[in-house]
Amino acid sequence: MERNEPMEPKDTLHIDRRKRIALVAHDHKKRDLLEWARYNREVLTRHEIYATGTTGKLLAEALPEATIIRLQSGPLGGDQQIGGKIAEGLIDLLIFFWDPLMPQPHDPDVKALLRVAVVWNIPIACNRATADYLISSPLLTSAYERLLPSYEAHLERTVGDEA
Repeated sequence: MERNEPMEPKDTLHIDRRKRIALVAHDHKKRDLLEWARYNREVLTRHEIYATGTTGKLLAEALPEATIIRLQSGPLGGDQQIGGKIAEGLIDLLIFFWDPLMPQPHDPDVKALLRVAVVWNIPIACNRATADYLISSPLLTSAYERLLPSYEAHLERTVGDEA
C-alpha cells in the first residue's frame, strides 16, 4: 500500500439510537458548553453522556435528569480516558469546546484526543455551531452503521517499512 493511499473501510460498527456522547470543555469554554447543554437538554437526556472532571460535575448539576458518567479531569488523564473509550468503540460522538487561544498544560493530550477521534471516524464538534449541526442531525436519533477504517496494513507492518 502506498503511504498516501486511502485505507478502505473494513467493517462497520452498529451505533444504537441512544448515543454515547462525550462532552468536554476547557475552562474558558465551560460556560458556553453548559449553556449549550441546557438549551439542548431534551435531546441530551435521551443519550448517555461522558464528561471529564469539572465539566461532568457542572453538567450533572445543570442536567440532573441526564445520565452522566464522570471521568478524570482533562489534565489528570480525562482526555486520555475519553480517547481510550473512543478506541474501544464506546463513544459515538465527541463534543469538545476547546479554547484555541489559551495554552493548555495538557495540550498533547488534547491533540491526541482529537487525533484518535479522527482515526476511529467519529463525529467531532469543536465549537457551538458544529455542535448545533450534529445535535440537530436526524442521524443522532436513529441507528447508524459507522464505517471503521482498515488499519490492517499498519498492524502488519514490519520495522523499517515506514522509511
